[in-house]
Amino acid sequence: MLFSDEVEKRNQGALTRRLLMAKVDHDQVLERFDWEAKITLDRDRLKGLIGLDWMERKENVIFTGPVGVGKTFLANAMAHAACRRNKSVVVVKAAKMFKALYAARADNSLDRELLKLISPTLLVIDDFGLERLTPEQAHDFYEIISERYERGATIITSNRHVAEWVSLFDDQIIANSALDRLAHNAHQMIIEGESYRKKKGTIGSKL
Repeated sequence: MLFSDEVEKRNQGALTRRLLMAKVDHDQVLERFDWEAKITLDRDRLKGLIGLDWMERKENVIFTGPVGVGKTFLANAMAHAACRRNKSVVVVKAAKMFKALYAARADNSLDRELLKLISPTLLVIDDFGLERLTPEQAHDFYEIISERYERGATIITSNRHVAEWVSLFDDQIIANSALDRLAHNAHQMIIEGESYRKKKGTIGSKL
């Protein structure tokens, strides 16, 4: 019993460290997803993704839809599940990722910063496409996607439909090259409905 207890403590400690390193939201887990939410999505397809078989096959998942419909929640929840399977995970906002890469150029640590994004089993890029990409950002995004192609799984959330992503790039060749690799083996989930945050704000104003 003492041995089992020690193993459990070590496993829990390792999980805690993985969650911290991944920057996963501890409250956003698949068990807490509201299946009765007033949103429109392919629930059967989502249930198929929850098993994370796509991650083992090094495929990608793309969540698109308006603000507040649960894209980030589902991405974080899948990242949390991957951590529980002892997988290396990184979760990052797109804006923060590009900011870190920009800073890395200044101190000659770009290769090291890119490696952090290329090497994990699962990379989650949240809120992609809020702004048009600079040439440097477009190149970095291409580098990340091309290096991870068929070597790691990636989740991307965006308020824009995938068809709109090409317009975010100045260089159409880089855009098509990156997006072709990303979408080649991607499970695209479109979520529609009213924002949870808007709904909560409305309820709060009535209380």
